[in-house]
Amino acid sequence: MITLNAAETRAVLDLPSTVAALRAMFLDGCEAPLRHHHAIDGKNGPAGTMLLMPAWVPDRYLGVKLVNVFPGNGARNLPAVQGVYVLFSGGTGEVLATIEGNELTARRTVAASALASSYLARPDAETLLVVGTGRLARLMTDAHAVVRPIRRVMLWGREPAKAAAVVDELGGSGFDVTVATDLRAAAASADIISCVTLSREPLIEGAWLRPGTHLDLVGGFTPQMRESDDEAVRRSSIFIDTPGAIAEAGDLVIPLASGVLSKADIRADLSALVRGDHPGRTSADEITFFKSVGASQEDLAAAILVYERSQPHAAVA
Repeated sequence: MITLNAAETRAVLDLPSTVAALRAMFLDGCEAPLRHHHAIDGKNGPAGTMLLMPAWVPDRYLGVKLVNVFPGNGARNLPAVQGVYVLFSGGTGEVLATIEGNELTARRTVAASALASSYLARPDAETLLVVGTGRLARLMTDAHAVVRPIRRVMLWGREPAKAAAVVDELGGSGFDVTVATDLRAAAASADIISCVTLSREPLIEGAWLRPGTHLDLVGGFTPQMRESDDEAVRRSSIFIDTPGAIAEAGDLVIPLASGVLSKADIRADLSALVRGDHPGRTSADEITFFKSVGASQEDLAAAILVYERSQPHAAVA
């Protein structure tokens, strides 16, 4: 058994390879049961959530990610997401690796957004707005740039000082990076909008979106969390990462409950896009809306990549 810390995981999980690994996993498929949610109440801050996310490719690999999400961690200067991934042999059940979960989660999450953008964002999309100032905000630019010619990046956060700190970190990235002080104006000028927050109230209004925009909603993972409003749903072609998003994501659950959205309005998930069952974007003026909640097959794909790169002679046939 091997153990990989955050730095070791980061070193082998480059974003182009991670996007490719996710594409292959969604094409080939695996067993991916619905994840388990457990609310963790506490006296010293907002309630946390424990997530258990299993997936397996029969006779090859099986794995499970154990994740705790504590929204109050920002006040403690800690990441909101804490976790670990355990990878097993699919043939014998023996433990092969334990992998630091935060780095794996962050990289597979932004890789899933990039994979969706390869089908849903305009091929000439070059202006990206990132809404949020956490770990994912720092990675989202590089991820979308794997599949689209990103040149200009705007970053918005509720706390301008945090947004400025992220912009400073991205200063040597080769992109034209600025702090967005007016969210409405920034959204109206963006080709791609990636929201990576834990918001419970809509941040992006559909009325702001210009034709051809791709809206990438990442942060919300419970029925109460929402980053976009009803008008964004009405104006957009809706896509999801996996069917679990319909039951878990407030950006979909709330408009489904009110009748703004029906399940029939959801065009496709990532598997259908990768397999070619749906073409994705069909016109330059189409507004596309991608909602991800994270999926265990994404974690498994990333964990296999980490393990096989760390143990190149130990790949399971």
